[in-house]
Amino acid sequence: MAEAGSKGGTGRTATISRDTNETKITGSVALDGTGAYTVSTGIGFLDHMLEQLSRHSLIDLDLTAKGDLHIDFHHTTEDSGYVVGAAVAKALGERKGITRYGAALLPMDETLARVAIDLSGRAYLYWDVAFPTQKIGEFDTELFKEWFRAFAQAAGATLHVEILHGENSHHMIEASFKGLARALRQAVEIDPRKADAIPSTKGALRAD
Repeated sequence: MAEAGSKGGTGRTATISRDTNETKITGSVALDGTGAYTVSTGIGFLDHMLEQLSRHSLIDLDLTAKGDLHIDFHHTTEDSGYVVGAAVAKALGERKGITRYGAALLPMDETLARVAIDLSGRAYLYWDVAFPTQKIGEFDTELFKEWFRAFAQAAGATLHVEILHGENSHHMIEASFKGLARALRQAVEIDPRKADAIPSTKGALRAD
């Protein structure tokens, strides 16, 4: 478990629980927070990435997961993406007043990640990340695509993640999460010029 800071933000908040034979996860977010987090999934590297997501998005995150880690890390990783994405979607409500779009170029040493998000209500993941190694410690690097796909699906987001160049798998994953954090920070912000309007000519942001 890791903790940082004190929780902030009293506005757009949500809690989601997921209880299956594979995982039991509860996650809470505060979109107007300070980037404070309490994360415990039983997977140290995943905890570290979720901490980065919270800290750099300024979205407070509480997440506790118990999963079938005796099998592998797949279910816990994927389902934590569903829970975080669903909590973000619930906290956004009808998405009135949000900036909606966000994008980031995120450097980390030799790695450069490009992440763009549209909180459109339509779930889609474009993923262009080729890891040079199959594992980081005991963690299968391919599982991070499953996390991002689950997040995009549950959040109702069109999400593009690309590594423009990089050599180190750890750096590539961390840059992707930090890039998502910075893009998400922009997208969930309330636009003061249109705080009372849904940012779509259709008049609604929802899955079609």
